[in-house]
Amino acid sequence: MSDTPVEKMSFEDAMKELESVVGMLEAGEVPLEDSVKLYERGAALKEHCQKKLAQAEEKVARITLDAEGRPVGTERVDAE
Repeated sequence: MSDTPVEKMSFEDAMKELESVVGMLEAGEVPLEDSVKLYERGAALKEHCQKKLAQAEEKVARITLDAEGRPVGTERVDAE
């Protein structure tokens, strides 16, 4: 498990760690206290990934199209 704050992680790094957390929890070989910590970290990672996906979907949705449906540009989306 990484010590990197979840909010500082890229989508890809968060997904990779989330997969690792799920694997450890599914294996059932982690002590109860560690399982609780893993579950909490996993929940934070899941929320972070969902937020990153929503931001990407919003950017894609803002692509402007011409009369024939071809992309002609993008509308500016302010970064957080």
